[in-house]
Amino acid sequence: MSSVDNQTGISLRPMLAADLPAVVALEARIFSDNWSEQSFAEILAEPSWQALVAEVDNEIVGYACWVVIDVESHLTNIAVEPRHRRKSVAKRLLQHILDSVAKRGCECLLLEVRPSNSVALEFYENHGFEHLYRRPKYYRRPQEDALVMIRYLQRQEG
Repeated sequence: MSSVDNQTGISLRPMLAADLPAVVALEARIFSDNWSEQSFAEILAEPSWQALVAEVDNEIVGYACWVVIDVESHLTNIAVEPRHRRKSVAKRLLQHILDSVAKRGCECLLLEVRPSNSVALEFYENHGFEHLYRRPKYYRRPQEDALVMIRYLQRQEG
């Protein structure tokens, strides 16, 4: 699977082990509570996990990871290089995930987000996510609660 949006030049494809140095570097630039290369390598080896990269001109500018457990799915990471934000990268990643998990029969997509991350909160709310509950002291660096959000999905056949 590789899809290119001719209007934006964004292509999406599955994350590969060879992508991990670029993904880990991007993760470290964006998140204070960042995942290690080993964490990403472990998810690539797990069949219930999926990982995707977004490229522009063969440069990784974003990525997303999610897991499917029965009829639930959980978005664990979504990130976009700051200079490529507001160019539909996150929107394309999220839409691919929503389509993928709906086709697998999932009823919902869950995620955690920092309450202080107003840009991410607005993005998720604009894409149909609702606040479910607050998870105390979820993030470690800096310590902060997480807002657990959910988007209910319509099952797709196929």
